[in-house]
Amino acid sequence: MTLRQFASGVEAVPATTSWYLADLGEARGKQELFTRQSPQTLRALREHALIESAVSSNRIEGVGIDQKRVATIVLGRSPLRDRNEEEVRGYRDALKRIHGLGAKLPVSERTIRDLHRLSRGGVGDAGRYKQKDSDIIEKLPDGRVRIRFETVSAAQTPACMKETLRLWNEQLTTRLVHPLILLAAINLDFLCIHPFRDGNGRVSRLLLLLQCYHSGFEIGRYVSLERVIEENKERYYETLGESSQNWHQGTHDPWPYVNYVLFVLKTAYRELEQRAGQVKSPRGAKTALVEAAIDAYAGDFSLSQLEQACPGVSRDMIRRVLRDLQKAKKAVCLGRGPGARWRKEGITLKRG
Repeated sequence: MTLRQFASGVEAVPATTSWYLADLGEARGKQELFTRQSPQTLRALREHALIESAVSSNRIEGVGIDQKRVATIVLGRSPLRDRNEEEVRGYRDALKRIHGLGAKLPVSERTIRDLHRLSRGGVGDAGRYKQKDSDIIEKLPDGRVRIRFETVSAAQTPACMKETLRLWNEQLTTRLVHPLILLAAINLDFLCIHPFRDGNGRVSRLLLLLQCYHSGFEIGRYVSLERVIEENKERYYETLGESSQNWHQGTHDPWPYVNYVLFVLKTAYRELEQRAGQVKSPRGAKTALVEAAIDAYAGDFSLSQLEQACPGVSRDMIRRVLRDLQKAKKAVCLGRGPGARWRKEGITLKRG
């Protein structure tokens, strides 16, 4: 329904959207500069982004794994212990397919079903559209439930998916609407169609990554879009709720969700610029990533919070960084034991 709204172009783009598009155009130019000048730095960031994406996208859906096994699950090939680990590794496989093929991987029904099959670990109805109607249910604090959004029926789902992808390809060709606006629009439509019984959120994030490649924005290769979304999860649900109202009638307001997607991309590009300046070499990459995570905290923080912010970095490595900062009087420990809180000593850790 969003792509139908945009089929004949957009009469007026909100000012906020225009500013986002201008900033992202500038950021895309810097992306190409970093790619040419700092290949080793970006190699370190790619590994970190892969880990963060696989963990964050599943954690948004309530699928968590043992923090100590994150690197083993995402980067290794060892046997898996449970269903949650299978889904995290499956999401990793989907990410690798997208990163490996980029814009050569078509945005098609087959691709979307394959991404769902991979991200769901290849079990049950993975890769198949829903067979029964499934609305989005919200549990209220008092125990009652209500339908938050009535999705497209199972019977109509195949036709809706076909039309959505047809409109996407047509509008990319006619270029009446900016590709980034179209990218956010189809993401909104996908979530409203809700084509799978389960795993729609994860596939929507994979689809966002793939369509960024098709639009020439490769930020998801170096900074985890999933982690940025997780950090702004409340805004995600809020804007999705606003923009999905009256979606079935085609009278909905897509701009809150469009602006949210553009905000995610802008945030990721800003982080790329910061991290590319911090990570001087592969040897110092993990140290710089931990320091960047510390610098992001406005107040106190704990070792466990840093572990969650830096999946794939060992606890020993994080402790080493904290000790070095403590010796340099850039951080202070406020207690004892593994649960002790830490605080920056008023000096930014960012390095230009």
